[in-house]
Amino acid sequence: MTMTQSIHRGEILHFPATTSNPEQNHEYLQDGILITENGLITALADAQTFLNSLSEQELSHVLPGMIHHKGLLIPGMIDSHVHYPQMEMIASYGTQLLDWLNEYTFPAEAKFCNSEYAAKQAKQFIEQLFAHGTTTASVFATVHPESVNAFFSAAEACQARMICGKVMMDRNCPDNLKDTAESGYAQTRQLIEQWHKQGRSLYAITPRFAPTSSPEQLKKAGQLAKQHPDTFIQTHLSENIQEIEWVKSLYPESPDYLGVYEKYDLVRERALFGHCIHLESREYQVLKREQAGIIFCPTSNLFIGSGLFPYFDVKDKNIPVAIASDVGAGTSLSLLTNQAEAYKILQLQKQNLNPLEALYLCTQGAADTMRLSDKIGNLNPGTEADFVELDFSALPMLSQRTKQAKSLTEKLFALMILGDDRVIRRTYVHGQCIYTRE
Repeated sequence: MTMTQSIHRGEILHFPATTSNPEQNHEYLQDGILITENGLITALADAQTFLNSLSEQELSHVLPGMIHHKGLLIPGMIDSHVHYPQMEMIASYGTQLLDWLNEYTFPAEAKFCNSEYAAKQAKQFIEQLFAHGTTTASVFATVHPESVNAFFSAAEACQARMICGKVMMDRNCPDNLKDTAESGYAQTRQLIEQWHKQGRSLYAITPRFAPTSSPEQLKKAGQLAKQHPDTFIQTHLSENIQEIEWVKSLYPESPDYLGVYEKYDLVRERALFGHCIHLESREYQVLKREQAGIIFCPTSNLFIGSGLFPYFDVKDKNIPVAIASDVGAGTSLSLLTNQAEAYKILQLQKQNLNPLEALYLCTQGAADTMRLSDKIGNLNPGTEADFVELDFSALPMLSQRTKQAKSLTEKLFALMILGDDRVIRRTYVHGQCIYTRE
């Protein structure tokens, strides 16, 4: 074993490839070996098979340094839609989307013009992601470039794979949160040049949503997307009925909400559209054709009263989809909690979400939606060594329940329904233990 190599032994679960049937297409090792070196996974194997392949001399080097895990190792989870400036106003009372933005979100985001404040909030936010078992996130900053610099600097210090973008917003918002079509373009271009593909940082062109961007700004955003085709695009789409009517009044020439983004060349691979609860048939067709991603935000949809996401309709149309937290409208950074709320949303539609499928939507499925499954979302050799240890004994009720489980699926379902950040024992980023509960 080299100085940069680590050998982890324990129960291991992941989804090695893109699949429409995670219940059948997963890899589970009751006693497995995961080897990492220089921030990458170099091997995944059955423990006995691996140990039997070694000579006595090799065993004498390997065994003393082996890290033994009591819990279940899974890939680091991926939060594909989250607002880090909204952490301080999570759990704000009593409104739906548009009023919620004006009453709570915009005042909180205005503080991020201060680079010291932004740096403090970014560090705390990333620490909370790790504590919740999330190792990669697609993050909305604010209109201020300082907020993006603060976030990527904090992520860089941890060698974390993170996506972020400056919000572009030139109308229908407070004056202290407005940019212009030109300034939004220039600042975003500079941030792309500074951060995109620097280390593990990736940039997302981020018009907040159609109502807060003028046609001129969306045109500039589309121009950036063409100039930088390997960047991400992130925004919101069809979250709320009132929002959809507003978009129709602002863009009467558009066939539908998605048509606004489509006109300005903002619908493509690596475009991530948050919510998508109330889509029309043409919008589904365009999303499928372009293989843009839909991001399901369960706790947010319930908390703001936006509606019930039609997950199986989206899946049947072969549109990439992932589960995300959408904090601060979402009520928890725990993607386990969000999986549980997704299950309940589908129960209300007389449908069942298998726990293996729910976990897939926060790991390999999310990575595939983001076109990053060659890097994250699974434990395949050659991918980046981001993984999490889950502790089924962390909560007395969960411990009692899982001891009665007759299958992996049953055990994972109890984890999904009862688990939260307390079940995260350790989080590894780029091969290093970045968080431990003990």
